Amino acid sequence: MSDKKEIEDKLSLDYHSEGRPGKIEITPTKPCITSRDLSLAYTPGVAAPCLEIDKDPENAYKYTSKGNLVGVISNGSAVLGLGNIGPYASKPVMEGKAILFKRFADIDVFDIEIDETDPQKIIQIIKALGPTFGGINIEDIKAPECFEIERQLIKEMDIPVFHDDQHGTAIICCAGFLNALELQDKKIDEVKIVFSGAGAAAMACAHLMFKLGLKRENLLMCDSKGVIYKGRKEGMNKYKEEFAVKTDTRNLADAMKGADAFMGVSRAGVVSKEMVKSMNDKPIIFAMANPVPEIYPNEIEEVRKDAIVATGRSDFPNQVNNVLGFPFIFRGALDVRAKTINLEMKLAAVYALANLAKEDITSEVKMAYENKEFKFGPKYIIPKPFDKRVLTSVAPAVAKAAMDSGVARQKIANIEDYARSLHNKLGSTSATFMKSLRDRLASTIKKRGKKVKVAFSAGSNSRILKALNYLVTEDIIDPILLGNKKRVDYKIKKYHLDNLKDIPVIDPMHGAKYSKYHQEFYKMRERKGANLSISKERLKQEIYYGAMMLKDGDIDSLVSGPRLTFPELFTPIMNVIGTDKGHKAAGVFILCFKNKILFLADTTTQIEPSEEDLENIAIETAKLYRKLVGKEPNIAFLSFSNFGSTNHKLSNKVRNAVERTRKNHPDLNIEGEVQADVAVNKELMDNLFPFNRLNDAADILIFPDLNSANISYKLLSQLGEAEPIGPIMIPMNKSVNILQRTADLYGILNMIYLTALLSVE
Repeated sequence: MSDKKEIEDKLSLDYHSEGRPGKIEITPTKPCITSRDLSLAYTPGVAAPCLEIDKDPENAYKYTSKGNLVGVISNGSAVLGLGNIGPYASKPVMEGKAILFKRFADIDVFDIEIDETDPQKIIQIIKALGPTFGGINIEDIKAPECFEIERQLIKEMDIPVFHDDQHGTAIICCAGFLNALELQDKKIDEVKIVFSGAGAAAMACAHLMFKLGLKRENLLMCDSKGVIYKGRKEGMNKYKEEFAVKTDTRNLADAMKGADAFMGVSRAGVVSKEMVKSMNDKPIIFAMANPVPEIYPNEIEEVRKDAIVATGRSDFPNQVNNVLGFPFIFRGALDVRAKTINLEMKLAAVYALANLAKEDITSEVKMAYENKEFKFGPKYIIPKPFDKRVLTSVAPAVAKAAMDSGVARQKIANIEDYARSLHNKLGSTSATFMKSLRDRLASTIKKRGKKVKVAFSAGSNSRILKALNYLVTEDIIDPILLGNKKRVDYKIKKYHLDNLKDIPVIDPMHGAKYSKYHQEFYKMRERKGANLSISKERLKQEIYYGAMMLKDGDIDSLVSGPRLTFPELFTPIMNVIGTDKGHKAAGVFILCFKNKILFLADTTTQIEPSEEDLENIAIETAKLYRKLVGKEPNIAFLSFSNFGSTNHKLSNKVRNAVERTRKNHPDLNIEGEVQADVAVNKELMDNLFPFNRLNDAADILIFPDLNSANISYKLLSQLGEAEPIGPIMIPMNKSVNILQRTADLYGILNMIYLTALLSVE
């Protein structure tokens, strides 16, 4: 075993074993906090939905999770390339399938591993599970048993039953194949195609290709014994007989002579360069054996420059990956309560995937694949799994096909509205929120007629450079890097950041305005301890130089960090830029939860804010919320006390701040002092304190001091499954922000977008 293999195996074992063993868990979708919640969730309240379902079993879709629950079921008899490893060893794969369902289509899964090999008993077991699920995904059950199991279950169950090893592979393969045919200028009813492999996936691919127009006489299927031909006795069964043709060809090598296409769903290394050379002009070669293909793409390229190649691997172009199919096919089927997944639905998925590959990729796809460009052509015939448009393309197409073919029990009135709703189903709140801000920024730039000029004080920081390498392609900002040009050029070359080759770099001490800036700074700070010598030294620093650029209007906004600490950057910014109307600066963190956005303040600057300070923090945070979210916020002032329950100077300070703010700003929806759990749970607040004045759970949390605010946002960011955006500095005279030292690529991009937007709106 190689060192690399040992390392990868160790990483995988650690991934599966550390913390809670396995990869999935069940989480509640309704609150179960109070005794009232418990009485509704279980006895006696649960009797009501039970009786409604007893009246009409269809009500199970209304009152339970059945409609969004799929059973992933296997007996472990044909697991990946591992073979018959049994039900226990198959469980990690089934849990993995569950993750993909949830991650890509927000479908919940119970994975069920059956210790049974008799096909009829497996059918009985799965059929008996019907009341639990909205759909069944049969997985890793060997051929030919899988054919009969699926056939009988489809016939006897009234929910979708889908054997992904067959149809998932077939759908993705056919989508890529249609696009390859188009690029190679070949017609499906004219091409000669050879299959290596005669298992479930191969047969399903062939069946679907027949429906797309492939002629049966133009397909030669080979198994381990050679070509499947009329009259062959060895290794045959009724399923293979369907693919037997009259031919004198007996082996794979001869079959491939003059063939237009090859579909490999067999095993490693069965195809040679000589076989590839013998194929027709512009061949199409899908070598899908995993993890080692029938032949590697680089081997094909050595002998055929005109070939279009696909594999099952992610490290080569054109990956035939089932994750492009099953989550979205089930999403569409479940949302119309389809009785089955029929041919029309499969074909709809094929065409949706094929068409999506012809569209320009989105910025999110580029980010997910390290800023790589993908354009419809020989190296890009199948969409990428992380393209969120797969959901909004495939699921609506499948749902519409189900309705049009009469297998849907529930209609979707407007398929376009449905597609739009799917866009928000998957995307995290932060992704949706930031997309809205990016769209606003792009729209503003278009109206403005010029891009936002943004300077970066840590111009040689690799994370900044990688973020900008992506961002400059959007044509929204004009970046200026502050730092040592040699160091910047070295990083650009080292990380192959080709988009940054012409980006301007300013070394402050050699900057064209160095003299002007240090003299201006001296006049600003001459009575605050800065002599001319100190001013000259200050302006050699990127942060001071950038701040002076911003102050003088030479740039629109400044992004500082992440190399230095917050205090190291905050002082220069305050000395040069300062705050609006002389108010104290504050820092706001936006925390994006799955279904909620919270603004937390002040999280960065004021250690012990006064009553007046808390009022100002609330007012300025509300302004920011209105600007970014576009609606009126509910604001809660936090304490360890609820409405005077504790008489202490700390809670009294918060209470007085609320009264002060309410008096001076009666239009605000504010409440306090309240404890944090009450603030974010409107039902709890209404039950305990029905006199409260909030319209809903708090959108803004005002903390009594920096200790509680800083600790809270960092804990929530790490443990609360919340994505942080910030800190956003308010109320500054100019648009400037400080990146966290731990900010990753996405965090940096979010802050750049936000800082740029605040400078032009």
